[in-house]
Amino acid sequence: MRLTLLRHATLVLEYAERRLLVDPMLSPAGAMDPVANAANARRIPLVELPLTGAQLGELLGSLDGVLVTHGHRDHWDPAAAALVPKTLPLACQPADAARFGAEGMAVTAAGAGGTWLGLGLSLTAGRHGRGEVGERMGPSSGFVLRTPGEPTLYIAGDTVWCSEVEATIATHRPDVIVVNAGAAQFLAGGPITMDVPDVAAVRTAARAARVVAVHFEAVNHCLLTRAGLRDGLGRLGAGGGVLIPLDGETVELS
Repeated sequence: MRLTLLRHATLVLEYAERRLLVDPMLSPAGAMDPVANAANARRIPLVELPLTGAQLGELLGSLDGVLVTHGHRDHWDPAAAALVPKTLPLACQPADAARFGAEGMAVTAAGAGGTWLGLGLSLTAGRHGRGEVGERMGPSSGFVLRTPGEPTLYIAGDTVWCSEVEATIATHRPDVIVVNAGAAQFLAGGPITMDVPDVAAVRTAARAARVVAVHFEAVNHCLLTRAGLRDGLGRLGAGGGVLIPLDGETVELS
């Protein structure tokens, strides 16, 4: 199993002889308005994809499917809607199925269990923030991928540490967990993605797993940097087993 971070939460996953694209944000740097009510007003994405146009086209032509945790534009942007082939199978949370179907995608609404592209695929719950801000953000899900002879992979999606994440780890006992960090937040309310204590809690709950932290330095409301997470985990004694890849970096996980 190999995972390549392109940028933010956009991943290329090579798993059980399948190549999957996760949460594609494919716009050029600065193409979209900033996230509103944030600490700065920088246009997004803040950085370019680590691919040329030709390389992106080659990647899109090599895929077996697409996983989208939720429909916010930093996980499925107008460029993704335009560029991802409509013939590619796309799995998403039920709340987004009608939207992706209307965009012409070949949609599967994932459930608590089942198969997709020959892979075991389970939808998981999370909380996209705490309290009122979390309620306003709407549903955001994750996925567990499981297939015989391969590591069990948990893609947590946009969530903070919560009882749902804890229950997913206890139930599925994943070998690899991908968490969206960056401590994204608005001017009011707390983080809506994982901060240092949240990632440390995941590490504590899944001591045998490798944790891969992504979702950094590409969107204006993500205030926690890679260096900040690394330093914070070090102070908590929780840095061991947490991988923090750079944009374009490939991590071997099997």
